[in-house]
Amino acid sequence: MSYVSCALRVATPRHLPVSWRRPRPFSSATGPTAKKSVPYQKTLKEEDSGSGEPSQTPPPSAEVVVVGGGSLGCQTTYHLAKQGVTNVVLLERDRLTSGTTWHTAGLLWQLRPSDVEVELLAHTRDVVSRELPAETGLHTGWVENGGLFIASNKQRLDEYKRLMSLGKVYGVESYVLTPSQTKDLYPLMNIDDLYGTLYVPKDGTMDPAGTCSTLARAATARGATIIENCPVTGIHVRTDDFGVKRVHAVETAHGTIQTPCVVNCAGVWARALGRLAGVHVPLVGMHHAYVVTERIEGIQNMPNVRDHDASVYLRLQGDALSVGGYESNPIFWEEVSEKFAFGLFDLNWDVFMQHIEGAINRVPVLEKTGIKSTVCGPESFTADHKPLMGEAPEVRGFFLGCGFNSAGMMLGGGCGKELAHWIIHGRPEKDMYGYDIRQRFHHSLTNNNRWIRERSHESYAKNYSVVFPHDEPLAGRNMRKDPLHEELLQQGCVFQERHGWERPGWFSPRGAAPVLDYDYYGAYGQERHRDYTYNRLLGDEYTFDFPPHHDIIKNECLTCRNALALFDMSYFGKFYLVGPEATKAANWLFTADVSKAPGSTVYTCMLNKQGGVESDLTVSRISPGDPASPLAPAFEGDGYYLAIGGAVAQHNWSHITTVLQDMKLQCKLLDCSEELGMMSIQGPLSRVVLQEVLDTDLSNEAFPFSTHKLTTAAGCTVRAMRLSFVGEMGWELHVPKADCVKVYQAVMQAGARHGITNAGYRAIDSLSIEKGYRHWHADLRPDDTPLEAGLAFTCKLKSSIPFLGREAVEAQKAKGIFCRLVCFTTEEKVPMFGLEAVWRDGKVVGHIRRADFGFAIDKTIAYGYIRDPAGGPVSLDFVKSGSYELERMGVTYPAQAHTKSPFDADNKRVKGFY
Repeated sequence: MSYVSCALRVATPRHLPVSWRRPRPFSSATGPTAKKSVPYQKTLKEEDSGSGEPSQTPPPSAEVVVVGGGSLGCQTTYHLAKQGVTNVVLLERDRLTSGTTWHTAGLLWQLRPSDVEVELLAHTRDVVSRELPAETGLHTGWVENGGLFIASNKQRLDEYKRLMSLGKVYGVESYVLTPSQTKDLYPLMNIDDLYGTLYVPKDGTMDPAGTCSTLARAATARGATIIENCPVTGIHVRTDDFGVKRVHAVETAHGTIQTPCVVNCAGVWARALGRLAGVHVPLVGMHHAYVVTERIEGIQNMPNVRDHDASVYLRLQGDALSVGGYESNPIFWEEVSEKFAFGLFDLNWDVFMQHIEGAINRVPVLEKTGIKSTVCGPESFTADHKPLMGEAPEVRGFFLGCGFNSAGMMLGGGCGKELAHWIIHGRPEKDMYGYDIRQRFHHSLTNNNRWIRERSHESYAKNYSVVFPHDEPLAGRNMRKDPLHEELLQQGCVFQERHGWERPGWFSPRGAAPVLDYDYYGAYGQERHRDYTYNRLLGDEYTFDFPPHHDIIKNECLTCRNALALFDMSYFGKFYLVGPEATKAANWLFTADVSKAPGSTVYTCMLNKQGGVESDLTVSRISPGDPASPLAPAFEGDGYYLAIGGAVAQHNWSHITTVLQDMKLQCKLLDCSEELGMMSIQGPLSRVVLQEVLDTDLSNEAFPFSTHKLTTAAGCTVRAMRLSFVGEMGWELHVPKADCVKVYQAVMQAGARHGITNAGYRAIDSLSIEKGYRHWHADLRPDDTPLEAGLAFTCKLKSSIPFLGREAVEAQKAKGIFCRLVCFTTEEKVPMFGLEAVWRDGKVVGHIRRADFGFAIDKTIAYGYIRDPAGGPVSLDFVKSGSYELERMGVTYPAQAHTKSPFDADNKRVKGFY
């Protein structure tokens, strides 16, 4: 028998061989060792599983083929069948669960720092604890023993209090406990270093074999077909008459299935399956481990424990514990074996030992407890620690449901339901933007192995870190730089990373803070960067209070309000929609009437069929230009210039492309994002300064708000647009990349005597929320409608022009609005970041989506959607009549609700009236 304490003594540091030019993380190319023991009484492994014969003959055709019989494959198949798709086939190359699901710890924690994930987890819990037993009469193995989150410091407990406040919105029972209360609940726990804990009594654990076998039975009862021992050997893709690649068939070792839809639920093997269809699946395989102890007296019925600061979890396993976590030096599985099934690796104690130390500290009895077995198996991990879901951008009909970062059991029910709805209806019910493969990563990154590896490592290593609102990655940086990057870096720009772009966050008066090559946090023998200025400034953000540079951001904001500021917005997506049927496409895509004369610019939304907002953007009508010019391309027919926030540019591209493909329209979408820079000069003195730089009249009469024209600046041709995203008079300059520095320097020189300043996106966030401008995917999402978000003015409902989502918007208008976005301010200057609960007359009515501090009005500002607890419509009178409080980390603050922007409600400043 081995003991936990022995593991600490025998573990010795691992030294790497001499590094290559770019140090390579420690990795394993070896296959699975002799089978190790998982702690479950039942698995789906069988003696004859390697017979090579399928459990039944594949059918000639299917509506949907799901590949992979783990948690996600079984959940997706079940939910497809439940939603009416009975001609669905699940193909598993071996036995159900044989890849990674069979050895998973099966934990389910209900609270996460995301409203959507709380909803997804709730559905999984409902499926395994109620739905499946009711349908099948079988027990899935669900055990409701509760969950306990450990806090060793104030910041960690503050994070848990944020989760508690969000949980109140969704009815998730949770309690903040003192150390002594924690000891009463869990007598074996060491509380000497505890600051407090969060107890969630209805958390629990799932059994992988029990859950998946029950899902399979329920799915087949509804008409689904599940075929084991049937590996996929090919994906047939055909190109249609419009050049669009589409799934045609799935080839297996035992026959071909004609199908228009394939769902990749292959886990660690998803990347290989994607290659069969020409689809990039950005994930990596890693060793992920836990150990199972011998019997522990007094541990029975104890809650599962997550000690994030020690990077360890303790899962109740009957009368024993499973102990695991996330280490800083995980082992990469380099050569993913196609033959791997029900296999485990030898546990590397050098890597795992950090969890042992944390576990013994938290539950001291472990020091004298035997280790019954080790469980070290493969798991798939992604660049942002979020699953990969949705239709792949390369091939229509090829869906992903993989890369679940060891949370496939926990998220499986909710994600399986959403993925099924996605396949059937073209989009999920919930806002799955954070999981959607089309949106999260620029196409230049999804097959960049260095980027995938670095970001996946950092996401893994930081999985148990406190989730701070303004954190930024250190891995995979400097992938996309705009033309002003070096210029701004030397002026103290502290960059943020969005969609691969380095964009300005704020400007430090202490000088340059470059982002350096990733050092893997010192893992794998790499030397950590010393005196790393950017990392130090990022560390200042690790707070739920105002950061030390709060006053620097304040100065950027107030300079914009009182004089002028220059914002580098070059990371914006810049697309051209051109062609003979461009106007037909624009009329259908955009909620506002954009088919105006060239020179007009319109703020508009794009919707989905359900009326949800897929985007907000500006659309400018343009005339044909020079074939070689990124400012005014040559085209036949009509042309529109689209400017879109860079973080969501890929989402917009995918949405527009899908609509154009489905409608088979004769027009093109051109991407000039990399060829053009974009700088925005905003503030009451912007006209005075720009009149010195631009060769055109900037008066209200000659250049009114919401118009654009080609002109020259510092001898360079630019497209000037009179727009604002901060609520001030100002112009955007869209400039060819080769001319950006010259134009920037000319503007800064002209503005110097007027007090111009550089400003970043932290200032934009504050200024825009102060003015009441929406941020897509913060206070505006695909599950919000324009009517709910206060954007009815963007919809051409008074015209007869049809647009995508119009019928849903008109139906909602007739029925009434049952959810409404409301602006709140608090007199107390307390930082808020989103997820705070909204109380109205003593009842929870919603939660905050987006919050920031407004420096001009000197108040905290928060936006959130509210509902009537009685189920009635949410009218403006309902909003005005309530008494409100916002709950931040368990403390409530009186709040005032506003039906108009608290700053410049009459909208005078953007029109130049000061």
